[in-house]
Amino acid sequence: MKDVSFGQYYPVKSFVHNVNPALKILFLIAYIVAVFLASNFYGLAACACVLILIIAFSRVPIWKVLRAVRGVIFLVLFTAVVNVLFHGGDELYWDWFGEETGEYVSYGIIHITQSGIVFSLFLIFRLVLLVMCSSLLTYTTTPVALTDGIEAILTPLKWVRFPVHELALIMSIALRFIPILMDETERIKNAQKARGADFERGGLVKKVKSFVPVLVPLLLSAFRRADELGDAMDARCYTGGRKRTKYKKLRFTWRDAIVLFMGAALVTGVVFMRVYLGSPI
Repeated sequence: MKDVSFGQYYPVKSFVHNVNPALKILFLIAYIVAVFLASNFYGLAACACVLILIIAFSRVPIWKVLRAVRGVIFLVLFTAVVNVLFHGGDELYWDWFGEETGEYVSYGIIHITQSGIVFSLFLIFRLVLLVMCSSLLTYTTTPVALTDGIEAILTPLKWVRFPVHELALIMSIALRFIPILMDETERIKNAQKARGADFERGGLVKKVKSFVPVLVPLLLSAFRRADELGDAMDARCYTGGRKRTKYKKLRFTWRDAIVLFMGAALVTGVVFMRVYLGSPI
């Protein structure tokens, strides 16, 4: 749980930190679209080059960005193994309960093919890029700036009386509470271990049951923090988005123009490679 990087902010002055938060969110959406549109390794290589460039200009240490991948490494490996064992293809390397009729055709339950291996590597690369780029958003943007950015993007919904400010505030608070709840979980686990609790031994069912004494106080702590936050907002006469002014207003600068151009160029380049270079899978 210490590897969870979402919601953590890395305070430093950089080009990426000074970009309009609304443009950062739009660029992240464009980056996700580009990664999913990429149908070959050339497209993913272009996305990786853009990500390396962003990390360099953000001045966030590369090891902190890689920590975000460690938090989902189990999901990445599990997905890759499943695709290696069950993905079909032409060139077969190994088959379990397969049959051979003339030329070899696989009817087995588990089979390893060249297409399955390539697809698994492609999927791993794609998930790693998505996690790293998403973590950079919270590393380079404060929760307050994220709230302003989300509210700026959803501004047109105000015409239909949609509570844009409240929705943006909820999302910002949720991101901010992730690292706080992770630290709270670690403290509760250490307290339970000091009282003799064992979270390491036994099978999966026993390990799940051993976390019940952690979840109950964690939920109580979350509700207590939410209640204290609500009282603090009431004490400061918070009234939602009605006629609220901002200390810092978002403005479109030359940095935002560069980010906007980079996002559009990335999506266009990936689409071009998808159409003219095809798919290796």
